[in-house]
Amino acid sequence: MAGGGRLVPGPWLLVAACACLAGAAGAATPPSPARSADGIYTCIDDSGRKITSDRPIPECVAREQRLLNRDGSLRRVVPPTPTADERAEIEARERRAAEARAAQADAARRDRNLMARYPNEDAHQRAREAALETVRVAIRASDQRLKLLASERKPLLDEAEFYPARPLPPKLRQALDANDAATEAQRVAMANQEAELVRINKLYDAELERLRRLWAGARPGTLGPMPAEPSSAPAR
Repeated sequence: MAGGGRLVPGPWLLVAACACLAGAAGAATPPSPARSADGIYTCIDDSGRKITSDRPIPECVAREQRLLNRDGSLRRVVPPTPTADERAEIEARERRAAEARAAQADAARRDRNLMARYPNEDAHQRAREAALETVRVAIRASDQRLKLLASERKPLLDEAEFYPARPLPPKLRQALDANDAATEAQRVAMANQEAELVRINKLYDAELERLRRLWAGARPGTLGPMPAEPSSAPAR
């Protein structure tokens, strides 16, 4: 006790008083919703009950959840967790989109290479003629081979005339059969080579049409799939 008869509270009394005040303040303030640095998740469950949590709410995985900031404003909407079938469809859609992007990138690269290879129509025409000439050489060779086979067949037929009513000797029969087979093979080869000329011209026609659009200013990769490379074209 100090002079003058006044009671001065000791330190322990001050501590106790602060503790009581803190307890009273805590009792008077209602608890706030569970919160985290991520914010507050809220949703309405199947029974219509509003649920609030500081993390994604398991009861609402199949429902939309709202993620709120600390001040109650909407940060973003969390979509429902997809089912296994939905996940498979999402993955398939993403895979198709990735394949489409890769195809477009490849088409753009090939378009740029095409323009670098053929800066003008004359350059493209020279390449066409080179590809066609490769097949024309083969056609001329087949034609020469057919003429040779025809000349070889004539003496065989002359000899066969000596056996008008009798079977041909085995050696002569084999020679004629071999000549027939070789002649037919050359005719088939020539037909294929003629078809190859048509195919190459069609491919170069499609390529030229694409080049004309590119030369006119079309953006590489925006013209759809590239035409196939002519198989008989020389190495480029």
